[in-house]
Amino acid sequence: MFSSQQLPLYERKANLFKGLAHPYRIRILEILSTESQVPVSAMIQETGLESSHLSQHLAVLRKYGLVTSERNANAVSYSLTHPQVADLLRTARALLNQMLAHSSDQLTSISTLPDIEAHPEQNGTQVSGVTTA
Repeated sequence: MFSSQQLPLYERKANLFKGLAHPYRIRILEILSTESQVPVSAMIQETGLESSHLSQHLAVLRKYGLVTSERNANAVSYSLTHPQVADLLRTARALLNQMLAHSSDQLTSISTLPDIEAHPEQNGTQVSGVTTA
């Protein structure tokens, strides 16, 4: 049983995973992990989503505190709220790789996914035995 003080922390953690709970949101976060700011137009091009669908996913990511936005005239750019999100994505990919070790078709297809680069705000940070640049 949770104490009354612990429950809100577990709710916040669950909300983090709710924000991650869609393939396009994962892809959006991967795109955002490559640069400090990414314009909406670049995300539309990278994901192939219509702007209205991208906007809905970005709203969910904002709701759960995973991304922030900045408007410059008519252009809107997004960035990760916390660079550790990129670490989480890399860890999830490594876990997926281990989980798919017995499924050669899917294991082969994981190698075709785009790289998840270290977030620009992380300079040489060590995460789970992996040094980011």
